[in-house]
Amino acid sequence: MTENNPLHALLAACHWIGEKGWCPATGGNMSVREGSEYCLITESGKDKGQLTENDFLRVEIATNHVPSGRTPSAETGLHTLMYNLYPQVGAVLHTHSVNSTVLSRIERSAGLVLQGYEMQKSLAGQRSHLDKVIIPIFDNSQDIPALAAEIAQWAQSHPLHYGFLIRGHGLTCWGKNVAEARRHLEGLEFLFQCELQLRLLEAK
Repeated sequence: MTENNPLHALLAACHWIGEKGWCPATGGNMSVREGSEYCLITESGKDKGQLTENDFLRVEIATNHVPSGRTPSAETGLHTLMYNLYPQVGAVLHTHSVNSTVLSRIERSAGLVLQGYEMQKSLAGQRSHLDKVIIPIFDNSQDIPALAAEIAQWAQSHPLHYGFLIRGHGLTCWGKNVAEARRHLEGLEFLFQCELQLRLLEAK
């Protein structure tokens, strides 16, 4: 299961995410780019820890059309948005961990600022704990096309790096391939846990 077979790599990542408990109750969705026109994304309502290759659907990036007629995950439009915005993105992971969900609610601003953590260097291009890493936060919506349009408009003036949070919902992150997306997910989840515990301690 290597990047020589991106779907195998994604499948392994999904099982790992399931073991972490970051996608409870069939939540979350994962995808990998398949050339310039398509991506493969998890089918709706599937336990991410129990996925097989048959649980991934081919989706047209430009239109969100699913040739098979089956139902992809609800947030498919957020995945195709990232592939449309950034050709270098090769994989997208969307999770529902407790830490990301809670932090996205208690942080009232439009972005979560992470600074002072050595693990910031798990994110591509980060070289120092002194730099600020800002993870944008968007309000949750059941209207995915409208949410995707809002994120796309924001990205016109604020390039997206690593990931974004949806308030009360979870994290969407990505990378140039599955391995990098998985590293970003693990790094961000560690940082979220540190930040949440720090805030709890400071509030005492």
